[in-house]
Amino acid sequence: MAHTLVSADGPQSVPALLHRNAKQFANAPAYREKEYGIWQSWTWAQTRDEVEALALGLLELGANEGDFIAIIGRNRPYLYWAMMAAEMVGAVPVPLYQDANAEEMAYVLDHCGARFVIAGDQEQVDKVLDVQDQLTQFERMIYLDPRGLRKYDHAALDQYSAVQDMGRKARDKHIKELESRQAKLDYDSTGVMLYTSGTTGKPKGVVLSNRNIIETAKSSSAFDKLRQTDDILAYLPMAWVGDFIFSVGQALWTGFCTNCPESADTMHVDLREIGPTYYFAPPRVFETQLTSVMIRMEDASRFKKWLFDKFMAHARKVGPAILDGKSVGAMDRAKYALGELMIYGPLKNTLGLSRVRVGYTAGEAIGPEIFDFYRSLGINLKQLYGQTEATVFITAQPDGEVRSDTVGVTCPGVELKIAENGEVFYRSPGVFVEYYKNPESTADTKDAEGWVATGDAGFIEEGTGHLRIIDRAKDVGKMANGSLFAPKYVENKLKFFPNILEAVVFGNGRDECTAFINIDLTAVGNWAERNNIGYASYQELARHPQVMDTIQSHVEEVNASIAEDEMLSGCQVHRFVVLHKELDADDGELTRTRKVRRKVIGEKFDDIITALYDGSPSVSTVTEVTYEDGRKGSISATLEVRDAKVFADTRKMAAQ
Repeated sequence: MAHTLVSADGPQSVPALLHRNAKQFANAPAYREKEYGIWQSWTWAQTRDEVEALALGLLELGANEGDFIAIIGRNRPYLYWAMMAAEMVGAVPVPLYQDANAEEMAYVLDHCGARFVIAGDQEQVDKVLDVQDQLTQFERMIYLDPRGLRKYDHAALDQYSAVQDMGRKARDKHIKELESRQAKLDYDSTGVMLYTSGTTGKPKGVVLSNRNIIETAKSSSAFDKLRQTDDILAYLPMAWVGDFIFSVGQALWTGFCTNCPESADTMHVDLREIGPTYYFAPPRVFETQLTSVMIRMEDASRFKKWLFDKFMAHARKVGPAILDGKSVGAMDRAKYALGELMIYGPLKNTLGLSRVRVGYTAGEAIGPEIFDFYRSLGINLKQLYGQTEATVFITAQPDGEVRSDTVGVTCPGVELKIAENGEVFYRSPGVFVEYYKNPESTADTKDAEGWVATGDAGFIEEGTGHLRIIDRAKDVGKMANGSLFAPKYVENKLKFFPNILEAVVFGNGRDECTAFINIDLTAVGNWAERNNIGYASYQELARHPQVMDTIQSHVEEVNASIAEDEMLSGCQVHRFVVLHKELDADDGELTRTRKVRRKVIGEKFDDIITALYDGSPSVSTVTEVTYEDGRKGSISATLEVRDAKVFADTRKMAAQ
């Protein structure tokens, strides 16, 4: 059957890659999942059979070519198979964020007109049923985990395994039709539709073709010499383009194994057990891991802490150079080897990163201090820059050219140009087809020659060809005195401190910068416990005088660092508040990928921003919040407004 799907240039679709792998790597592991504490495994041949059974079941249920099939749930092999099965029958898979609320789901399901929904469990089924009266084209739901669903009306509700059984029984009836639909698939067929996070409005449906997926997977796999024997851990949202390209695109292209953790709670344990060789995490995950390390070191004995600090200082000095194969003195190498034995090796093992050969971070800028920490341990962590509209890859860092202040050089097949206003534009085989049902936005983003506006401001370094991103183009502005305002740069420096979870900096068009700070409840709570400080809530801990003093010292340390950057020294934080609540996607303050929605925050907390700029020592505020069960409530608080010390540009002073 596969010969009809593969052209002279190789497989032309996601299902064609699956058929190739089922022959070429038949008995190699393709997917693993931990369930009830035990790892289950499926080979490529078994995976093809599972996908085909589901595809035949979908045909039996009446799935048509061009239908949209929504997929909602945590990372599970069955849901990745659902995406492949959807394309096998000529439909379009549309993964949704599993933590989205019912209203957010209703928008996406109605916008794409999904006829079928494949849901992970009762929670996702309930969310869709809650809004089904808003969905004009929705017909059937397929659920994976049957727990809690026995007494539901099953008139339009089928269990995943039952649909597969239905497909196996109806194989003779539908196999010719399935083969015919697969044979029609080519590079221009739609492979997936992914919705953007929507930082400035409603999410947009990004249509990606098989060409986008396969060409990007092929070139990026070659760039980093990915192997069929590699292992990845699939734990990031399935609706996010990064997870799709790693766990479907590259996994199918190279034939490596995708491992799914049992749950979000067991992710770190599962990470240690799998020991991935290829690992991706957004900055927030690396920040959280570093915070947990620092908390453990605070609890360690004085001698252990001294030993850790001593060897980590040495690692920061020579670790990255050793990793890049540069020349390092024999004594320094020997000391680093001792550190590997006593500190770095055990630490990497605890983090689950012992086997990482290629590690990436992206999604937003990572603090240089955090980035350097991991590289100093000998972990080959690199940065890449991408977008949903690019099928991820725009630039990436080649081995030996890794720096914390750039996002690397253009990926194979990608062209870059910088507009007069500093905005970055790119063109590549990964450039999306269109925004679904949105020709105006498509035309605004992609011009007739295929150049795409990223919305980010940056520049290409002369000599190295590395791209440096300053900030979101819409966020970069000018202070009242004309100096550059780049909030993200300051926010990332603040978030390096384990006590700070989130920061939002204001100052565009103003005389000085101010900031909102969210404390990290885990890190600060641990400190409170060690010091016998009782607290009843996040709010109470956030306004504790010692916590405020600690945050102030962090802000001032960042100010001292920013003062040394001639271009951005005007971005020092003059005044700040520690917010009374964590910024939350459910309250609309963050996107589902945890990006800050500045406009929403600016409008919602307008009274606090006013107090930051009018010299008030404190501000009383009331904020609406959304509880986990969807109910609305409000919390009131009086926040202390603190002044922070600012510094003169030391280099300017030296020049004078």
